[in-house]
Amino acid sequence: MKAFACIAVAATMVAMAAPASAQFAKPEDAIKYRQSALSVMGTHFGRIGAMVNGRVPYDAKVAADNADIVAEMAKLPWAAFGPGTDKGGNTRAKPEIWTEQAKFKEYSEKLVAESSKLAAAAKTGNLDALKTAFGATAGSCKACHDAFQAKL
Repeated sequence: MKAFACIAVAATMVAMAAPASAQFAKPEDAIKYRQSALSVMGTHFGRIGAMVNGRVPYDAKVAADNADIVAEMAKLPWAAFGPGTDKGGNTRAKPEIWTEQAKFKEYSEKLVAESSKLAAAAKTGNLDALKTAFGATAGSCKACHDAFQAKL
Protein backbone atom coordinates (compact mmCIF):
# COMPACT_ATOMS: atom_id res chain seq x y z
CA MET A 1 0.00 0.00 0.00
CA LYS A 2 2.88 2.36 0.81
CA ALA A 3 4.42 1.69 -2.61
CA PHE A 4 1.16 2.62 -4.32
CA ALA A 5 0.95 5.85 -2.31
CA CYS A 6 4.52 6.76 -3.25
CA ILE A 7 3.84 6.09 -6.92
CA ALA A 8 0.64 8.17 -6.80
CA VAL A 9 2.47 11.08 -5.18
CA ALA A 10 5.32 10.87 -7.69
CA ALA A 11 2.90 10.76 -10.62
CA THR A 12 1.05 13.78 -9.30
CA MET A 13 4.29 15.72 -8.92
CA VAL A 14 5.37 14.85 -12.45
CA ALA A 15 1.99 15.93 -13.81
CA MET A 16 2.21 19.22 -11.94
CA ALA A 17 5.70 19.85 -13.28
CA ALA A 18 4.62 19.28 -16.90
CA PRO A 19 4.02 22.41 -18.92
CA ALA A 20 0.46 23.62 -18.59
CA SER A 21 0.01 23.59 -22.36
CA ALA A 22 0.58 19.83 -22.35
CA GLN A 23 -2.32 19.47 -19.91
CA PHE A 24 -4.95 20.65 -22.37
CA ALA A 25 -6.58 17.89 -24.38
CA LYS A 26 -7.90 20.25 -27.04
CA PRO A 27 -7.20 23.85 -28.07
CA GLU A 28 -10.71 24.72 -26.87
CA ASP A 29 -9.73 23.60 -23.36
CA ALA A 30 -6.75 25.95 -23.33
CA ILE A 31 -8.89 28.82 -24.63
CA LYS A 32 -11.51 28.22 -21.96
CA TYR A 33 -8.82 28.03 -19.27
CA ARG A 34 -7.13 31.29 -20.22
CA GLN A 35 -10.44 33.10 -20.63
CA SER A 36 -11.57 31.85 -17.22
CA ALA A 37 -8.35 32.95 -15.54
CA LEU A 38 -8.54 36.38 -17.16
CA SER A 39 -12.22 36.70 -16.22
CA VAL A 40 -11.58 35.92 -12.56
CA MET A 41 -8.66 38.34 -12.55
CA GLY A 42 -10.81 41.02 -14.17
CA THR A 43 -13.60 40.57 -11.65
CA HIS A 44 -11.27 41.06 -8.69
CA PHE A 45 -9.45 43.91 -10.40
CA GLY A 46 -12.81 45.59 -10.97
CA ARG A 47 -13.58 45.39 -7.26
CA ILE A 48 -10.38 47.29 -6.53
CA GLY A 49 -11.19 49.75 -9.31
CA ALA A 50 -14.55 50.49 -7.72
CA MET A 51 -12.74 51.47 -4.52
CA VAL A 52 -10.00 53.55 -6.11
CA ASN A 53 -12.58 55.38 -8.23
CA GLY A 54 -14.84 56.08 -5.23
CA ARG A 55 -17.80 54.03 -6.45
CA VAL A 56 -17.71 51.91 -3.28
CA PRO A 57 -16.21 52.68 0.13
CA TYR A 58 -12.52 51.88 0.51
CA ASP A 59 -11.88 48.80 2.63
CA ALA A 60 -8.18 48.02 3.04
CA LYS A 61 -8.72 44.32 3.82
CA VAL A 62 -11.06 43.78 0.88
CA ALA A 63 -8.64 45.63 -1.39
CA ALA A 64 -5.71 43.52 -0.19
CA ASP A 65 -7.64 40.26 -0.56
CA ASN A 66 -8.70 41.14 -4.10
CA ALA A 67 -5.22 42.34 -5.04
CA ASP A 68 -3.75 39.03 -3.87
CA ILE A 69 -6.16 37.18 -6.14
CA VAL A 70 -5.30 39.46 -9.06
CA ALA A 71 -1.57 38.84 -8.51
CA GLU A 72 -2.03 35.06 -8.44
CA MET A 73 -4.41 34.95 -11.40
CA ALA A 74 -2.04 37.12 -13.45
CA LYS A 75 0.41 34.21 -13.50
CA LEU A 76 -1.99 31.64 -14.94
CA PRO A 77 -3.32 32.34 -18.44
CA TRP A 78 -0.05 32.56 -20.37
CA ALA A 79 0.65 28.84 -20.66
CA ALA A 80 -2.72 28.45 -22.37
CA PHE A 81 -1.57 30.50 -25.37
CA GLY A 82 0.37 27.55 -26.76
CA PRO A 83 0.67 26.36 -30.34
CA GLY A 84 -2.66 25.57 -31.95
CA THR A 85 -4.70 27.65 -29.51
CA ASP A 86 -5.10 30.52 -31.93
CA LYS A 87 -8.19 28.80 -33.36
CA GLY A 88 -10.74 26.32 -32.20
CA GLY A 89 -12.86 28.32 -29.83
CA ASN A 90 -14.50 31.65 -29.25
CA THR A 91 -11.33 33.70 -28.90
CA ARG A 92 -10.48 37.33 -29.48
CA ALA A 93 -6.76 36.61 -29.41
CA LYS A 94 -5.03 38.26 -32.36
CA PRO A 95 -2.59 36.28 -34.53
CA GLU A 96 0.16 38.63 -33.33
CA ILE A 97 0.31 36.66 -30.07
CA TRP A 98 1.93 33.83 -32.02
CA THR A 99 3.88 35.93 -34.51
CA GLU A 100 5.23 38.38 -31.91
CA GLN A 101 5.82 35.98 -29.04
CA ALA A 102 8.67 37.96 -27.48
CA LYS A 103 6.53 41.08 -27.28
CA PHE A 104 3.56 39.10 -25.91
CA LYS A 105 5.79 37.52 -23.27
CA GLU A 106 7.12 40.95 -22.32
CA TYR A 107 3.57 42.25 -21.87
CA SER A 108 2.51 39.24 -19.80
CA GLU A 109 5.58 39.57 -17.57
CA LYS A 110 4.80 43.27 -17.12
CA LEU A 111 1.28 42.42 -15.94
CA VAL A 112 2.61 39.87 -13.46
CA ALA A 113 5.11 42.41 -12.11
CA GLU A 114 2.57 45.23 -11.87
CA SER A 115 -0.04 43.02 -10.22
CA SER A 116 2.55 41.99 -7.63
CA LYS A 117 3.17 45.68 -6.94
CA LEU A 118 -0.59 46.16 -6.68
CA ALA A 119 -0.81 43.45 -4.03
CA ALA A 120 2.07 45.02 -2.10
CA ALA A 121 0.49 48.47 -2.27
CA ALA A 122 -2.86 47.11 -1.12
CA LYS A 123 -1.22 45.62 1.97
CA THR A 124 -0.01 49.07 3.07
CA GLY A 125 -3.56 50.26 3.67
CA ASN A 126 -2.68 53.50 1.88
CA LEU A 127 -5.36 54.40 -0.65
CA ASP A 128 -3.07 56.74 -2.59
CA ALA A 129 -0.47 53.98 -2.99
CA LEU A 130 -3.21 51.62 -4.12
CA LYS A 131 -4.45 54.15 -6.68
CA THR A 132 -0.95 54.54 -8.13
CA ALA A 133 -0.41 50.78 -8.36
CA PHE A 134 -3.89 50.27 -9.78
CA GLY A 135 -3.19 52.78 -12.55
CA ALA A 136 0.07 51.08 -13.49
CA THR A 137 -1.57 47.64 -13.50
CA ALA A 138 -4.50 48.91 -15.56
CA GLY A 139 -2.02 50.41 -18.01
CA SER A 140 -0.30 47.06 -18.49
CA CYS A 141 -3.68 45.40 -19.11
CA LYS A 142 -4.63 48.06 -21.65
CA ALA A 143 -1.34 47.88 -23.51
CA CYS A 144 -1.68 44.13 -23.97
CA HIS A 145 -5.34 44.35 -24.96
CA ASP A 146 -4.57 47.09 -27.49
CA ALA A 147 -1.81 45.02 -29.07
CA PHE A 148 -3.16 41.49 -28.81
CA GLN A 149 -6.94 41.44 -28.37
CA ALA A 150 -9.34 41.83 -31.28
CA LYS A 151 -12.10 44.36 -30.80
CA LEU A 152 -15.70 43.19 -30.79
